Amino acid sequence: MVNRSSIRQEIMKPGLKRGGRLKKKKKKKDGKWIQKAKIKKGALRKKLGVKKGKKITMAQLNKASKSSNPTTRKQVALARAFKKMNRRS
Repeated sequence: MVNRSSIRQEIMKPGLKRGGRLKKKKKKKDGKWIQKAKIKKGALRKKLGVKKGKKITMAQLNKASKSSNPTTRKQVALARAFKKMNRRS
């Protein structure tokens, strides 16, 4: 016969839930993702052919989001995120 107290101790080890399943640790969200992003200032503007000092329109962003180039699509997503941030503050 199996000793129940030893089984109970095995189950209740740190990091284990009842039934022996491991707990998943939540990752901390890093608030400095913008600083870590690889941003080349003016690269999207040059790709879209917008002159320096002019704003990129939403129509241009929508058209660029359908690009076959994955880098351009990521740049568009980042530009949209920055545009939303600008509205909030």
